[in-house]
Amino acid sequence: MTPGVVRVGDTVRRPAGPLTAELLQLLEERGFTAAPKHLGVDESGREILTYVDGWVPARFQRWSDDQVAAAGSLLRAFHDATRNSRLAATHPVICHHDPGPNNFVFQNDLPVALIDFDFAAPGDPLEDLGYAAWTWCIASKHGDPIRQAQQVRVLADAYALPAADRPGLIPATLSRQLQNAQFWTRTPCDAAAERIAWSHREHNFTAANRTTFEAALTGVRLS
Repeated sequence: MTPGVVRVGDTVRRPAGPLTAELLQLLEERGFTAAPKHLGVDESGREILTYVDGWVPARFQRWSDDQVAAAGSLLRAFHDATRNSRLAATHPVICHHDPGPNNFVFQNDLPVALIDFDFAAPGDPLEDLGYAAWTWCIASKHGDPIRQAQQVRVLADAYALPAADRPGLIPATLSRQLQNAQFWTRTPCDAAAERIAWSHREHNFTAANRTTFEAALTGVRLS
């Protein structure tokens, strides 16, 4: 998504994001180590970030329960590090707004760090968790909603999502799927039509299996 990103030794140079510098400095101050550190800007005005060793998935795929749980725990820690901060302002947290597997760095087959904060902005935790439930757990091409629903529960449990907030998770997922279609409608590129169609296809699948996903979140045993 962001052109001009290059690795230089143990650093990454990239065009400056609107909130990246302040956010990464806040995370460092609050002891959140699962993100790059901001080292300033170079002579071209690019941000200088520390390079996080590991690998980043090129495609969405099936993930194990351990991988989903690790992502949920990491997302909770990220949100907690931004609570009651000047950057969050009147909102509960700073949201990443794109916490799919493609923005996590993996080590030893588990997600260990978040990267790419270009879309970060104040928001509600369910905005991120709804998107994560989709991109980590839900996929129409696999056609197994019971297994996927169980993984949505794994994600919510690892995040420690309160019971009172769980009814909002699947509506947040549905909302983020439609927002994704709208984003690609406004962002022309060769793959835009495919991504719009994919977003609507996933929305339809999630809506059709909504009761299964929501039942899993309440602890109902699925079979």
